[in-house]
Amino acid sequence: MSAELLSILVLAVLFVVGTTRSVNMGALAFAAAFGVGTLAAGLDADGIFAGFPGDLFVVLVGVTYFFAIARANGTTDWLVHAGIRLVRGRIALIPWVMFTVTGVLTAIGAVSPAAVAIVAPLAMGFAARYGIKPLLMGALVVHGAQAGGFSPISIYGSTVNGILEREGLPGSPVALFLASLFANLAIAALLFVALGGLRLRGRDLGDEGAAEGAGGSGGAGGTGGTVTGTRTTPDADLLRLTPARIATLVGLVALVVAVLVLDLDAGLTAITLAVLLAVIWPDDSKAAVAHITWPTVLLICGMLTYVAVLQEMGTIDWAGEHVGSIGIPLLAALLFCYIGAVVSAFASSVGIIGALIPLAVPFLGQGEIGVVGMVAALSVSATVVDVSPFSTNGALVLAAAEDTDRDRFFRQLMLYGGAVTATAPLVLWLALVVPGL
Repeated sequence: MSAELLSILVLAVLFVVGTTRSVNMGALAFAAAFGVGTLAAGLDADGIFAGFPGDLFVVLVGVTYFFAIARANGTTDWLVHAGIRLVRGRIALIPWVMFTVTGVLTAIGAVSPAAVAIVAPLAMGFAARYGIKPLLMGALVVHGAQAGGFSPISIYGSTVNGILEREGLPGSPVALFLASLFANLAIAALLFVALGGLRLRGRDLGDEGAAEGAGGSGGAGGTGGTVTGTRTTPDADLLRLTPARIATLVGLVALVVAVLVLDLDAGLTAITLAVLLAVIWPDDSKAAVAHITWPTVLLICGMLTYVAVLQEMGTIDWAGEHVGSIGIPLLAALLFCYIGAVVSAFASSVGIIGALIPLAVPFLGQGEIGVVGMVAALSVSATVVDVSPFSTNGALVLAAAEDTDRDRFFRQLMLYGGAVTATAPLVLWLALVVPGL
């Protein structure tokens, strides 16, 4: 058995053991990275640790720490009610507002995880307070980020179009953008219907159902308001802007500007702002460190370390080369889409795009498959799966979930991510590759 095939089988065992024995999959992945990296790839400890996602570790810790402080001092409660007033109390519009906001952020140049890191904690706060299913809200945030992710000025779009130009292949930036936009919009609409979004219609801030949802999540920094009959009246303290809340809101704006305008690291910026708030208001921040989602941090960092070992030992390239050698172009195209989806569910989407499209260049150069349709199908397949809890975006949504059973939510994200991974490449292949676009 080849080392590459062995590493893939070990990955499958990780899933089986992690889901049947309730062991943190990240811890299992670290053990697998040590075993496979040492025995099959000949890596020493430094080689294994080279794959540890230090940047993502800081993003997860920094963002969850910052928003734990924001929750403790009541800022997230204030934002929830401000957002509800913005949509005039119509609960059903909230998921679509979050979808649109993340889409706009990525379309104008934000890195997808940065946009999700900013929006997800606020969106999941809305979901907890007003009885919106966390999977619905979290998935719409991620799909919104990917809907705008391939605009001509976005990170993803610039990467793909740059690779095509460098390789001398024809491309269509507009077609690529529209393919991602409509694919994610269609998935979001199906989710909205399937997960009870239509039942939110007609509910607003004054409905008894929304009030009950508010009372159920409370939060550390505020109350859900008081109910009079079927109307809810937010407590005066909840709507009051205290100095700590003003400083936290300024910090949130600073985080957005630092990440989107100044191109600073989201994790380092968030943890710096959190530390500043903790120094000035230590009482509000005392318990915040305990609310950093450490099990999620272990899970994601462990899995990505193992995937980095697979990349280092050539498993990804090995799979791509074997697919490219298949003599049936349409079948090879479908397999490329599936490789992009499966690998991206555990790794950086932009990294996978940057690796797979060059690997597919000889295959595309044969002229038997439409380049525009194939590139669009491969690109969208590699990003639409970012709802997986093992991807950066899915991990951020999982970490931001409030007042919910995280183990249950993790399983929901994993099942949904698996369903998207299994079906999206096939649908995209049928829609974009088979017609010869």
